[in-house]
Amino acid sequence: MRSFLLRRVLQLILVILAVTFATFASLNIIGDPLENLVGPIIAGTDCDAVDRGEIEDASSTGGSRTDCEIIREAEAEYNLDKSIPVRYGIWASEILRGDFGRSLITGVETKELVKNRLPQTLKLVVYAQVIALGIAIPWGVSTARRANRGFDRASTIGSFGLLSIPNFALGVILLWLFALRWELFPAGYDDSSLSQEFKSLTLPALTLGLGLAATYQRLLRTDLITTLQDDFVHMARAKGMPPRWIMYRHALRPSMFSVVTVFGINTGALIGGSLVIEQIFFIPGIGAAVVEAVLRQDQPVVVVLVALIAVAFVVVNFFVDLFYGWLDPRVRAS
Repeated sequence: MRSFLLRRVLQLILVILAVTFATFASLNIIGDPLENLVGPIIAGTDCDAVDRGEIEDASSTGGSRTDCEIIREAEAEYNLDKSIPVRYGIWASEILRGDFGRSLITGVETKELVKNRLPQTLKLVVYAQVIALGIAIPWGVSTARRANRGFDRASTIGSFGLLSIPNFALGVILLWLFALRWELFPAGYDDSSLSQEFKSLTLPALTLGLGLAATYQRLLRTDLITTLQDDFVHMARAKGMPPRWIMYRHALRPSMFSVVTVFGINTGALIGGSLVIEQIFFIPGIGAAVVEAVLRQDQPVVVVLVALIAVAFVVVNFFVDLFYGWLDPRVRAS
């Protein structure tokens, strides 16, 4: 068990390094933070030509300072004069010390932005997954027990119907019906009390959770039908064990591998993919913060938030790997 855990931790560290470097490098290659710092006009100044004397002076923007002096000061302050691997090393070391940098536009510390926005997104993701599993497990068990019967066929139609509706469309429908027309839930985010926050997150969590429930149900149904044909299930039936005991005590656990795999992938993806839902329901979460930072071209904030989402995805799947070891001890030897 110890060697299994050590291997997984080493893999986690390597994957986090690779993912964060890829995120940092790609966003630094695509965007030009210098334009946000000094403006596109000054950033376009050919300082090499100025140094060679081909241009006598760049247009003055700050008293006696030339445009090239402004550019070099900005490059030195934000390490833009260094290579991307060196800049990544500096950035990663600052992140490990708890310094997430500042917004180029507002000057607000990115650490405070994450602290204020991340809890809302985590609550939404956890709530959505609880709804999905709470619906999918009894649904999948019921359809597996009644495979190829009327209830199973109706469930197949219902699950494919849920899977075919885009999240944003389902969110608009739920918002219009339950918030605007029937006024059963608030239309926006309200954290004035725990009960109000719970109610305001219900519709967006349902929006994300219903499609996941259909996915989990289909996977669980298929795996359960296969498991119910195994010899150990036939032996349990021969011993006279109740069907419900056999289903939940013996068949369900070894049938959860596919669900657990997709659960881990979807949990990480939901943290980044909730941005549309957060916009629809006015939830001030990480997804909404990413959209705002991208629209403002606030590159330091975008880099930190996207890297945070990528790391969350990796960490969640790390715990999924550990959970595999609990589901099936044979995994620990692999």
